[in-house]
Amino acid sequence: MASVLVPLAQGCEELEAVTVIDLLRRAGIEVVTAGLDEQPVTASRGVTLIPDTQLDRVMDQNFDMIVLPGGLPGADNLQADSRISQLLQRIIDNKGFAAAICAAPKVLAANGLLQDKRTTCYPGVLQQEEHPQTQVGTEAVVQDGNIITSRGPGTAMDFALELIEVLAGKEQRDRVELSLVR
Repeated sequence: MASVLVPLAQGCEELEAVTVIDLLRRAGIEVVTAGLDEQPVTASRGVTLIPDTQLDRVMDQNFDMIVLPGGLPGADNLQADSRISQLLQRIIDNKGFAAAICAAPKVLAANGLLQDKRTTCYPGVLQQEEHPQTQVGTEAVVQDGNIITSRGPGTAMDFALELIEVLAGKEQRDRVELSLVR
């Protein structure tokens, strides 16, 4: 079974975080949510999220994928945390996947992971002139190798379904999607 880490930063976008967590778990994928600190996470719209654990406790675990929810200041808090950089690098080095939605692709860019890649993000988060080696598009979800990005809260379900397909196959994605009555 695939394993996924979803770090939850204060100020994350709750719709993106919960949609990814929920759909991946529906697909039978092991999802571990980890707060950057010991506190409950107050998301961008005031919803309180209780992570499964604290990030320090999973730093030595191996995951197949890390998924960064967006939102502000959540994405800024992820970018400022050196442990996220360490985890991203280790997952990429181990041929795993890094996924980010909304404002969180800027965390991937800050870590050099969007160099020579196609990506998408919330409008205005990544300026083409600031990232000339990255092709910033407007698609709902973009996969380029082991990097998967998405636009924002409105694309969270498409993003999560793409992650399921990558980790568990098209049949599992179709099963989950059918149960959602889309």
